[in-house]
Parts: sequence; C-alpha cells; structure tokens
Amino acid sequence: MPLNRSITSPALDIERCISDIARTLSDELSRRGVAAPLMIGIHTGGVWIAERLHRQLGLTEPLGTLDISFYRDDFSRVGVNPQVKPSHLPVAVDDRHIILVDDVLHTGRTIRASLNEIFDYGRPASIMLAVLLDRSGRELPIQPDVTGAHLELRPGEQVKLQGPEPLSLIVEGPETGG
Repeated sequence: MPLNRSITSPALDIERCISDIARTLSDELSRRGVAAPLMIGIHTGGVWIAERLHRQLGLTEPLGTLDISFYRDDFSRVGVNPQVKPSHLPVAVDDRHIILVDDVLHTGRTIRASLNEIFDYGRPASIMLAVLLDRSGRELPIQPDVTGAHLELRPGEQVKLQGPEPLSLIVEGPETGG
C-alpha cells in the first residue's frame, strides 16, 4: 500500500519559496545585465511556478511553455503521456536570455529534454534554471541557478506539485511503517 503525505508545514511555504526565487532571479538578472528575459515553464508544475514568477518579476514578454513528452529519453518505455500539451514559445529564442522554470529537479532528465527542445527552436544567449524544489538523486550533471528549497526524500518516494490553485506538495512512496 503506497504512503501519501502532504507537505504543508510552515517550513515549506510554497508561495514564500516562489517570492524568494523571484527576488534571487531579479538580483541575478540585474547582476548579469539582462533586461528582458524570456521565461519558459515546463508542463505542468513548472508552468504554474513560472506564471507566478512571471507576474512577480513584471516580465513583458509572453510566457513560453514546453511539453517535453516527445523529448524524453524514456519515451519508448513509458509511451505517450495521454495529456500531452503542445509547446508554445511566443517569440524566437535565438540570442535570448531564457529563464527555464520547473517544479522539481530530481534526476536532471526533464531539464536535459527541455534543453534539447529549446535548441530545436534556436540558439539562446543563455539559460538560467529556476526550480521550486531540488531533491537528491541526480543522474545528469545539471544544477539549478536558483532554488526555492532543497528536499530529502526516502528511497522510493516521489514528490508531486498539485495545483494550480492552491499549490501543494504531495509525497508518494512505499509504505515504510511497521
């Protein structure tokens, strides 16, 4: 029987984490001299986070979205997700500074697939990675530039963002009790 637990403690206030990410991004963009970045959220949770960040940063370019289902390296094993959504990049990515947003960074494979898709659209000047949660278990050498929180989970557990209103985190995994 799987164990589900909700993470709603004050220690992990999602909206506060998003505000912290926005502040850090703003400082980093200013430090780098980037005035008009293009923000792209990864379906589905990354889009929810990106929508909030986009508003808080007051970005003028429309928000882009990616569905990396066809770019996954395990596509042949897991098949097509029945809820595949089209990617939408509202402006050209060539020579643009991009903020790529996802909800949870785990193995790095989703980010790798996202980078592959972005580069199919063009060659950006730079890409910054912002994630709500960075958890253990990296399989690829991909690290976020900005992180809302770090999360340690037990073996076999997965964390999932639910939303869009309100946003909440659910941890699912094998029963560990006796």
